[in-house]
Amino acid sequence: MHDIPRPHDLLWGMRPEQLPVDAPAWAIAVLSAGQPVVVRRAVVAPGLVAIGLRGATRDQRLAALMPVEAISRRVAPEDLLGRQASEDLPVFRVLAELRPRLDALGHCWGVTGSAGFQLATGLPTAHPDSDLDLLLRTDHPLPRSEARPLLQLLERRACRVDLQLETPLGGVALSEWASGAARVMVKTADGPRLVGDPWHAERAA
Repeated sequence: MHDIPRPHDLLWGMRPEQLPVDAPAWAIAVLSAGQPVVVRRAVVAPGLVAIGLRGATRDQRLAALMPVEAISRRVAPEDLLGRQASEDLPVFRVLAELRPRLDALGHCWGVTGSAGFQLATGLPTAHPDSDLDLLLRTDHPLPRSEARPLLQLLERRACRVDLQLETPLGGVALSEWASGAARVMVKTADGPRLVGDPWHAERAA
């Protein structure tokens, strides 16, 4: 497994006392219950990881910092593909439908968002109207000629499917890359950037 926590990884081990002093009660309860946090993109000091906490409702989200030394366990999105959901929901049915097609691409991929969180924890975070959030690790350029049929593969499913390409520069929405736009939005640790080629840093200025 990759040694450094990456965006969308789930981490266990953060304690309530490591939250900001003004952290809401729900965030304290989440960590007290032993739930994981998710790695987010941000520039942080050495020894820290930028993370986010999620509560029971969509408005319960909190950004915080976690000491690297506190990490007791890490699960990446691709580690969740072998897990079975206890609920029969559209997101999990669509995930099962897409798995052989995505496996055939030859790229490492995984599930994030509410579906990923439920697969990792068993908590009922997904619901009948949930989107299926996927991540495709593309260390090498994904030609737009391949991106367009991949996008078509995800369309007209029982739930909305959002796939993010994880490139050397950051995260890019598959839908945007497949659109043929001259510049695309890349989510980086420094914030969003418009670039022409997210696989080549020298072209990102």
